[in-house]
Amino acid sequence: MGFTNEDVLRMAEEMNVKFIRMQFTDIFGILKNVSIPVSQLPKALEGEIQFDGSSIEGFVRIEESDMNLRPDPNSFVLFPWRPKDGAVARLICDVYNPDGTPFEGCPRGRLRIAIEEAEKMGYSMNAGPEAEFFLFHTDADGRPTLVTHDQAGYFDLTPVDLGENARRDMVMTLTDMGFDIEASHHEVAPGQHEIDFKYDDALTMADSLVTFRFVVRTVAQQHGLTASFMPKPIFGINGSGMHVNQSLFAGDKNVFFDPDSKYQLSKEALSYIAGIMEHAPAFTAITNPTINSYKRLVPGYEAPVYIAWSQRNRSPLIRIPARRGLGTRVEVRSPDPSCNPYLAFAVMLAAGLDGIKRNLTPPPPEEGNIFAMSAEERVRHNIPSLPGSIEEALKELEKDQVILDSLGEHIWNRFREAKIIEWDLYRTQVHKWEVDRYLAKF
Repeated sequence: MGFTNEDVLRMAEEMNVKFIRMQFTDIFGILKNVSIPVSQLPKALEGEIQFDGSSIEGFVRIEESDMNLRPDPNSFVLFPWRPKDGAVARLICDVYNPDGTPFEGCPRGRLRIAIEEAEKMGYSMNAGPEAEFFLFHTDADGRPTLVTHDQAGYFDLTPVDLGENARRDMVMTLTDMGFDIEASHHEVAPGQHEIDFKYDDALTMADSLVTFRFVVRTVAQQHGLTASFMPKPIFGINGSGMHVNQSLFAGDKNVFFDPDSKYQLSKEALSYIAGIMEHAPAFTAITNPTINSYKRLVPGYEAPVYIAWSQRNRSPLIRIPARRGLGTRVEVRSPDPSCNPYLAFAVMLAAGLDGIKRNLTPPPPEEGNIFAMSAEERVRHNIPSLPGSIEEALKELEKDQVILDSLGEHIWNRFREAKIIEWDLYRTQVHKWEVDRYLAKF
């Protein structure tokens, strides 16, 4: 049971809230805020707060700039690091046109549409992402560096892991905000961390991811560090991924679990896997949306670049963790934490549902280490690769109507336009690697 508008007004008064941050994301997942005094909260809850949509990247042109924010009362939460005598709370919002219709370019709205499609089929989607990030020192001017705060490794503890205090404060802050934290540990690379929280419905989890990135950055600053969700900030060490565990439920029943079938996976689960595999080349542009994302998606650093599935090994795109029953899930390992979680969940859900609608069957699971296979062996096993660049990924996306429909024409057009500009800027630069390699040689 969720909060009503009246609940939000009562809680704001009880908690002595003075300001409300109305939050939403642009199409690239960057968090935006419209701050209002608490006196405007009744008006805000009625969806009457407007903002200039032309100032938000990927939204609208200046001649159609008025947009309305409609807060979700279930997203009301206090920022625990602000003073209690002038507390600040947040509400996550959907974006609407002035005529009261949903704005097609609102990422949260696109995820709602995907969820509604699942509901028509009798399903609800649960998601459990595992977002990794780096903690770096800042320089004397407060700018981020690539100097990590430690030289720890996977699961290391003090005295090596000097970021443990920062990570502990992140966990405490997230817990204060209602997160159910399941695990927190150092990752493989120096300065790399992961905080895992309990799975939830897809919309709540996308909201949580946006909040998670915001909290992690805020607490890192308090410790004199910079938190970065950049997929591959340092050459030669593992990048940061965001594995997304996903399952479909019908009421209280996990649709993916079938105790009497092979692998104890239902037909729906296998079709969902097949749908993910078929559409992965196209949705990669959304789940891995930056030029830097493809520096992580290379062989040799544990990143899944091969389109296959397995039950045990971690080299394919999809892994099925051992747990069965309510915990049966499909883990898609390619996304990274620079993605817009609303759009990433929407495209993966659309891919999986398409597999179920078309009754697709995946190939047998690949239990060998794909990382150790030669190119010829992968061809023999019929294991294709994910796109190698954002340019290649955009071309795959352009061919896939299912994923295009899940994004909607507005988001696809603005996303493609921005990414083509980004790719052109990147490919026309002369990079240090080229100078080091070619300047003296030629």
